[in-house]
Amino acid sequence: MRTCFAAFMFLLPSLLFAQDLFMVRSSLPFPEAMSVLQETIRKQGYQVSRVQRVDIGLTTFGYKTDKYRVVFFGRLDEVREAGRQYPDLVPYLPLKIAIFAEDQETILLASSFAHLQPFYPDPAVKSRFRQWQTDIHQILEQVRVAK
Repeated sequence: MRTCFAAFMFLLPSLLFAQDLFMVRSSLPFPEAMSVLQETIRKQGYQVSRVQRVDIGLTTFGYKTDKYRVVFFGRLDEVREAGRQYPDLVPYLPLKIAIFAEDQETILLASSFAHLQPFYPDPAVKSRFRQWQTDIHQILEQVRVAK
């Protein structure tokens, strides 16, 4: 009984914070999903700043994947302003979406800003968080429904 309780308590935080993670599954193969993702980011008014390969580090640990990237994006003026006003936000900027292949589909993941809102009482920052979150939702949804 104690083992079950301990396991439940260990899993509880991840269950509670699952709403902070956005995930969509696309029927597009990885290369096409990556292309749609970057184009959708641009159409949403953001600039892709870089695409980082994650698979190299994973293969070091024995994982077999060659299609795992993190796409970093933002609006330069917003990122600079947010970083200047709130230096503790810098690790969360620019915005990012992880994208990886799973069988014949592609999965995209992004973090929400819900967990940060309690630490920033400034309504302008909360508004920016909501806007970023809305934009990320729209980007993910466009990739999800793309054919």
